Amino acid sequence: MASIQAGEWHTLRVVKRLEFGLYLDGGEAGEILLPKRFAPADAQPGDELQVFLYHDSEDRLIATTQTPKGIVGDIVLLRCVGATRQGAFLDWGLMKDLFVPLSQQLSHMKPGGQYLVRLYRDERTGRMAASEKFESQLQEIAEGLEPLQPVALTIWRQTELGYLAIINHHFVGLLYFSDLYRDYDPGDTLQGFIKAIRPDGKIDLAPGEAGYARVEDAGQKILRLLDAHNGYLPYHDKSDSEDIRDFFGMSKKTFKMALGGLYKQGKIEFTQQGIRRKED
Repeated sequence: MASIQAGEWHTLRVVKRLEFGLYLDGGEAGEILLPKRFAPADAQPGDELQVFLYHDSEDRLIATTQTPKGIVGDIVLLRCVGATRQGAFLDWGLMKDLFVPLSQQLSHMKPGGQYLVRLYRDERTGRMAASEKFESQLQEIAEGLEPLQPVALTIWRQTELGYLAIINHHFVGLLYFSDLYRDYDPGDTLQGFIKAIRPDGKIDLAPGEAGYARVEDAGQKILRLLDAHNGYLPYHDKSDSEDIRDFFGMSKKTFKMALGGLYKQGKIEFTQQGIRRKED
């Protein structure tokens, strides 16, 4: 059996069922309780269950079928629900809140505030905790990443050119304002792709899907909006970029590429003032 540690999902075998829950085989970690409120009603000894492990208020390793807002190594936006002189507590979706030691805070965490943190496992105790001091854990050089690769993005902070975004909880790259059609706040998440890898190895990003799939999605959106406005829209390839962003939610470059594709397919025609849907 692989090493059993907190902060991760594990598939464990049911050893016995008692009135207050199930005991699971944790290997060298011993038997681990899955409380009754989280245990499947029909689970029996010998069954295997996928569970998340963490430590309860009595510092015992415990299992749950609840889904946390992040696992060890993830960088996520969490809400503060309490603070003491020793640190703060964040809601990460489980019964026991996640602790952020005072030494791991950059801002003075207050209840009700939202904070971008990295989830980690304390090397000494094995317990899960969180830290705002994750910058040194992020990698700027695109080792193992490829152009056009789909990635999960978390907005980190704003720069003069755009937003620094965390890629797959591990790397950091830049989303340019020119490729975006809306504003973002730290902690916002979105799907994107690797737009380019610069000669110095740093990463440029873009939202949505890469290549033809992205243009196809834009074309479908244009057709849907045409259908919703009686087949006509007062926009074309000479329209203002901001007007296009505001109405269609896409860059002018994507809009023009999508128009070209729709025109070649015979689905639209251009007028002096806009575009018109052609009957199929």
